[in-house]
Amino acid sequence: MNTSQNNFNQPLVSVIIPAYNAEKFIAKTLESVLFQTYQNIEILVVDDGSTDTTAEIVKSFVQKDSRVSLLQQSNAGVAAARNLAIETSKGEYIAPIDADDIWYPPNLEKQVKCLTSSAPSVGVVYSWSVDINEKDLLTGGFYNSTIEGEVYTALVYKYFIGNSSSSLIRRVCFAKVGGYNCKLKLENAQGCEDWELHLRIAEHYQFKVVPKYLVGYRQIISSMSTNYAAMAKSHSLIMADVRQQHPEIPSRIYRWSSSNFYIYLAVKSNRSGNHRSTLSWLYRAFKEDLLMALLRHNLYLLSIESILKIIVPAPNESAVELQQASESGEGTTLARIETRTKVHTILPSQVYERMRFNSLANRKSK
Repeated sequence: MNTSQNNFNQPLVSVIIPAYNAEKFIAKTLESVLFQTYQNIEILVVDDGSTDTTAEIVKSFVQKDSRVSLLQQSNAGVAAARNLAIETSKGEYIAPIDADDIWYPPNLEKQVKCLTSSAPSVGVVYSWSVDINEKDLLTGGFYNSTIEGEVYTALVYKYFIGNSSSSLIRRVCFAKVGGYNCKLKLENAQGCEDWELHLRIAEHYQFKVVPKYLVGYRQIISSMSTNYAAMAKSHSLIMADVRQQHPEIPSRIYRWSSSNFYIYLAVKSNRSGNHRSTLSWLYRAFKEDLLMALLRHNLYLLSIESILKIIVPAPNESAVELQQASESGEGTTLARIETRTKVHTILPSQVYERMRFNSLANRKSK
């Protein structure tokens, strides 16, 4: 790993990586960061009280490349780990990435170019991302929002950025709004820390998008995101705070937000093989936003699949085995995802959702 390519006339990017028992994927994550085409970076990994070999793996990278450093703390949660990294960092831009996700080589270069060419009013740039499995293979899922500018109300409705590894943030944003919210862990409500941070930033700064698939968002059943009750509580607490601070936002937007998030949890629950939980989340989504739920093909597919698997469970196969079989990634390519993207835009739910986003933008401009 060679640091001689650094161009110190370019802004320094501080890559922050919270890591808890991340031995399985942390090396892949670090390699994806180190081999970015944009080289003027520092990488701060925070070992959040891991009990596996995470620290030893990171130390091996520290010895090879001076841009990598390891910070360690007792287990305090992802928000506290990220805040420690930010406090220690020196970069003009902050780039969070989770310890199991990956960046494709041009990601930082394109994000930095977008942010440096933007007005100071732009605080966040985000890229599109694709779902990957444990073997780094594409599973077919994707996040490809085109929402830009004044995004606060749209962000209340939906976390269109998709995940915590897709954004590049100006350091001044943290000086303005503070760091990640550590209180959610104390409330046993982890899962939406990035959404909450971006909401606070969106009150003061604009957002821009790099419309390219540049982030691999790893979907694994054993991850924290399988704690659906905690994630639902996290979303509920965040929206309660937003509602208190912004009573002018119509109550229907909060209902839309809850329904959309419950659909997301239903999909996650289905992937983990918990079909009764899937039906429960779908029912809650249906209650909050009847019309959108009826338009979503997910509701019908997930409902039928979950009911059938409850009635006739597959013999001698665990939920994990079924999931690994269904998401092997074999045959899925970026070209196919781009084709699916075009099809996706004409689905009734997506047409209606664009109408909603347009109405939110129009409402903001009035």
